[in-house]
Amino acid sequence: MALKAVHVSDIPALDTVPKSPCFSNGVELKVPKFIVIGHRGHGMNALQSIDRRMRAIKENSIMSFNDAANFPIDFIEFDVQVTNDDCPVIFHDDFILSQQNGVVFEKRITELSLSEFLAYGPQREVGKDGKVLLRKTKDRKIVQWEVEQDDPLCTLEEAFLNVESSLGFNIELKFDDHIVYDLDYLAHVLKAILKNIYLLNFPANAASLVQKLQSTYPVFFLTNGGCEIFEDERRNSLEEALKVCLENGLQGIVSDIKGEFRNPRVVTKIKESEISLLTYGSLNNVPEVVYMQHLMGIDGVIVDLVQEITEAVANLITSAMVVDEEGLTKGVGKLQLHSKPKFSHLELSFLLRLIPQLIQI
Repeated sequence: MALKAVHVSDIPALDTVPKSPCFSNGVELKVPKFIVIGHRGHGMNALQSIDRRMRAIKENSIMSFNDAANFPIDFIEFDVQVTNDDCPVIFHDDFILSQQNGVVFEKRITELSLSEFLAYGPQREVGKDGKVLLRKTKDRKIVQWEVEQDDPLCTLEEAFLNVESSLGFNIELKFDDHIVYDLDYLAHVLKAILKNIYLLNFPANAASLVQKLQSTYPVFFLTNGGCEIFEDERRNSLEEALKVCLENGLQGIVSDIKGEFRNPRVVTKIKESEISLLTYGSLNNVPEVVYMQHLMGIDGVIVDLVQEITEAVANLITSAMVVDEEGLTKGVGKLQLHSKPKFSHLELSFLLRLIPQLIQI
């Protein structure tokens, strides 16, 4: 897994990609350490949360991405959809909501043109007002999309041009869970995305197809890990996700962390298969949960509280050179990994059995 974003102009054409998964500098896919990924940049917006941090900066915006770069993270994660005029834009929800003359209306992102999409929310042009931006919460309430630091909507190309180059991009291509897409449509959308892509993160419908279209960029299979049940059984367990990866030559899995806690044994199977494993979910904002994943062998976490979790990871997972008396005599230093808290295998096994009951998953 590469740790540096690439410029749009450096992306090869689809007909010139190499046969093995590697990047332009020839580095093969691998996860060198436990990584922290900023969810939608600095973190997602939970507009009804009492926690101000969840409303600090507009999610999936250039401002959010660059703010995340102020902390020692490896990647930012964000969501990409394609407008009806084939422009990849960054937005999470399937629908965008606004209000006019007291009437709330919604539009599907993929049915908008680029200019129509960018007309929502704050505008880059001084003195120009955009359409009021609303959002539907999980309990289906419609609220004003108000954050402490707002920023205009943006495109994937703008992210490549304006985001701090030290950050890698973990890109999730959004598809509506309730729509069955035909292969021609998927291919059309994927080709529009692949002109600008860096790191891929796809749901079931597109994972195998995108691997056939290109082999330059790592493709991760996105799953709920069995936390929700879908008609497509490939999405209903980590075992099925592993099978999809092995059958289609995918490089990794991104799963709801609850899936790993419900079935910790499958983590070992995934790692033995040399498949990378990342997790997401609100539990990843708890330092102790993140550290538990490090002990389990999970490769990284997608988090909302970027500052707090990066600080926790730095404190919990550190290394230092320790020179003992023998080393002083022989001039040899010993590398010791200081990890706290420390668990025995028996204690770790007990915790893994206890956690599902504590968090009621």
